[in-house]
Amino acid sequence: MCLRDTGRLGIETRAGLHTGECEIIGDDIGGIAVHIAARIMSKAMPGEVLSSNTIRDLVVGSGIQFEKKGLFSLKGIPGEWEIYAVVN
Repeated sequence: MCLRDTGRLGIETRAGLHTGECEIIGDDIGGIAVHIAARIMSKAMPGEVLSSNTIRDLVVGSGIQFEKKGLFSLKGIPGEWEIYAVVN
């Protein structure tokens, strides 16, 4: 089952992708990369996968396609961030 299939079950899901260093805090993780991914996810519509430009740059040549969504301010994160939708 993939993200878009969950809608057929009445489950609305969305995802935000980013990569960076994470901190292990007991049985949990934290750190700026986790916060950035969460803020990107908050911009996604149900069934949508959004990504930072960091992910897009790392997967060049993979065949994964991205659609530019625009520049966004992410709560608690400095600067503006280019966000992309994963389209395939």
